[in-house]
Amino acid sequence: MPEGGEATAPLPGNLRLWDDDARPLLRALPEACLDRLFLLFPDPWPKARHAKRRFVHPEMLKLVARAMKPGAEWRIASDDPTYQAWTAEVLAAQTLFDVPEPATTRPEGWPPTRYEAKALAAGRTPRYWAVRRRG
Repeated sequence: MPEGGEATAPLPGNLRLWDDDARPLLRALPEACLDRLFLLFPDPWPKARHAKRRFVHPEMLKLVARAMKPGAEWRIASDDPTYQAWTAEVLAAQTLFDVPEPATTRPEGWPPTRYEAKALAAGRTPRYWAVRRRG
């Protein structure tokens, strides 16, 4: 990436990364405190009996929406066909977020990940959702 691009830009002072299960964090956050949330290439839990562990889940949507400000963006990316179909189905059945069609190429301003690079190298097509919290 050219100098001054995303890969070399300084991190904003208000950026926080959480590398553990996000559910306890989302429960602890104040209401309407997040401007943007990223879920990039999560574990797809591909077996049907493990579907309850998927982060994009009907029971999780209320918790996620509670922590997000109206108009806030939730970015979701997955290369797994099972997770993609699940995400599309779960998002289509809810009323908390506006859900445009997912992109098939990484939108401008989205950070690349090593999981995305592995998916592309393996010939898989990621899907990128940019959903907005309804007011």
